[in-house]
Amino acid sequence: MTDDLCVSLLIVDDHPVVRDGLRGMFESAPGFTVLGEASNGVEAVAKAGELDPDVILMDLRMPGGGGVDAIRELTRGGARARVLVLTTYDTDSDTLPAIEAGATGYLLKDAPRDELFTAVRAAAQGRTVLSPAVATRLVSAVRAPRGPGEEPLSAREREVLALVARGASNREIARDLFISEATVKTHLTHLYAKLGVNDRAAAVARAYERGILG
Repeated sequence: MTDDLCVSLLIVDDHPVVRDGLRGMFESAPGFTVLGEASNGVEAVAKAGELDPDVILMDLRMPGGGGVDAIRELTRGGARARVLVLTTYDTDSDTLPAIEAGATGYLLKDAPRDELFTAVRAAAQGRTVLSPAVATRLVSAVRAPRGPGEEPLSAREREVLALVARGASNREIARDLFISEATVKTHLTHLYAKLGVNDRAAAVARAYERGILG
């Protein structure tokens, strides 16, 4: 982030009224700076390169370039910005592709103002942001028969996963469980392997699907 107190934002939505509303909301709150706006995914990728925001608030379905493709392009290009999906859509065809493309989190546009502020701050710090409602929807999106070779999580891995689901950073997990950050990273590596995922958001989604979190 630009500093400990201010999170810089790029707002991506094809509706000017939505962009104006989000800009006004964040600019009226302390700790946020809106660097720019984009009306589609292609423009978002270009603006992200120019402005280098901490967080990109990304809509998904936009004429001229969708959000999932933009997220995929940003991830592939090694963009520093964290992408927080903010959309009205929670169907199977939207949620999973966005998370798999590299989104840090996924919120619906009916999220309360304070929840959105908290989510943006968490995303800026690299934390997984998955609202309970979206996580529940992801369960149906990723539900599949459990494979016979899937390994159960250890008690410690479950503790780490539960803290990840609450948005805790590695440092906070280490502090809460009285272990080192290196040990936290090791547990996460094992978690990812057992759950068949590559990042925190996907791990939380898969854990809800398997009933590990609930």
